[in-house]
Amino acid sequence: MRLRVQPATRWTGILSVPGDKSISHRALLFAALADGISELQGWLPAADCEATLRCVRALGVQVERPAQDHLVVHGSGLKGLQPAPEPLDCGGSGTTMRLLMGILAGFPFPSVLVGNPQLSRRPMERVARPLRQMGGEVITTEGHAPVRVRGGSLRGIRYELPIASAQAKSAVLLAGLYADRPTTVIEPAPSRDHTERLLGSMGVSIQRDGNSITIGPAERLFPLSLVIPGDPSSAAFLIAAALLIPGSAVQIPGILLNPTRLGWVEAWQAMGAPIQVIPEGEAGGEPVGRLHATAATHLQAIEIAGAMVPRMIDEFPIFAVIATQAEGVTQVRDAAELRVKESDRIAALAMELRRMGARIEEHPDGFTIYGPTPLRGAVVHSHGDHRLAMALAVAGLIAHGETIVEDTACIADSFPGFVEAMQALGAEIEPV
Repeated sequence: MRLRVQPATRWTGILSVPGDKSISHRALLFAALADGISELQGWLPAADCEATLRCVRALGVQVERPAQDHLVVHGSGLKGLQPAPEPLDCGGSGTTMRLLMGILAGFPFPSVLVGNPQLSRRPMERVARPLRQMGGEVITTEGHAPVRVRGGSLRGIRYELPIASAQAKSAVLLAGLYADRPTTVIEPAPSRDHTERLLGSMGVSIQRDGNSITIGPAERLFPLSLVIPGDPSSAAFLIAAALLIPGSAVQIPGILLNPTRLGWVEAWQAMGAPIQVIPEGEAGGEPVGRLHATAATHLQAIEIAGAMVPRMIDEFPIFAVIATQAEGVTQVRDAAELRVKESDRIAALAMELRRMGARIEEHPDGFTIYGPTPLRGAVVHSHGDHRLAMALAVAGLIAHGETIVEDTACIADSFPGFVEAMQALGAEIEPV
């Protein structure tokens, strides 16, 4: 699928976004291990989360689906998963594969996890290594998928993550549920903490001391009754357009306000973006509220590095679009992780934004953007990366002339209804 995007003259409205992707994955996986029936509303029916649902069912868990975004999960109990008759197909979802590696390390039967070519290029040793230290048998294919896992008697360990990775952290913590003693994970910088929050709400003993998280062995998980809040990573694209299109005013209600996910809001506010964060309560131990943004009159370049990087790791493609309109030199460092996402996001961003007239230099661990620079319409490519596809579509809203974004079916990986959301706020965008 390709998208045709015209420059926008209007960008206003109040619009909800689909449920948070990270919480949707975790809530389903943890509900599958619970004692009893869990109900998940607002679950994200995107391709990556559908992969998790497919795998959970293959492991013997009954899941009813009254609506696309409403799941009723009949938990198997902490030790009740059954061997899958075939390899577990994780599609393009790194979260599905990495978290399942941690869970399946606690089961004595063999499992094989496979993915599409895109997922099969992503690194898996960062998860396999600590699981082996715990006593699991984990075999990767030259560091990648397919991955073979056979678990059993696990021992608790103290493990220092070499990079801040919520997926690697979560895999070790999940294996810790099955260990003989507490397991501690030490992060170099805080990453998203949905695993800790959800497991804590399900009765698991879990403590944080600075960047150290300790989980105790568990006997059971209590079931969930959860309304999953809107995904802030999806909201970022709509907020970015509001900042860049004159006369804009956009509100997004029911959004997740977890501080480990709002690094992008803090970064954009530091650039001069008029974004308001309005807390309105909690859902499943997570803060929830609304975001409000209007057009920015002046944006100033900033530097991003260190602990801020994992707090906005998914928002760098759209951050780069904003940086093209900021005055000065924007620099991103310590973000080599971007090279092993759904695409090499550093190289892909540099290539595609240059086609639109941006002045961007790539570095091994980041990029530099010189601005402000007027963007021009062009034919650009998503590289099969959903976040790059959406970022380029937003860039098309402020470019001079028509923009064509190629290979955009991948947007369904995280934001089903993205085109309709754009149209509702005033964009001239259509599939072609």
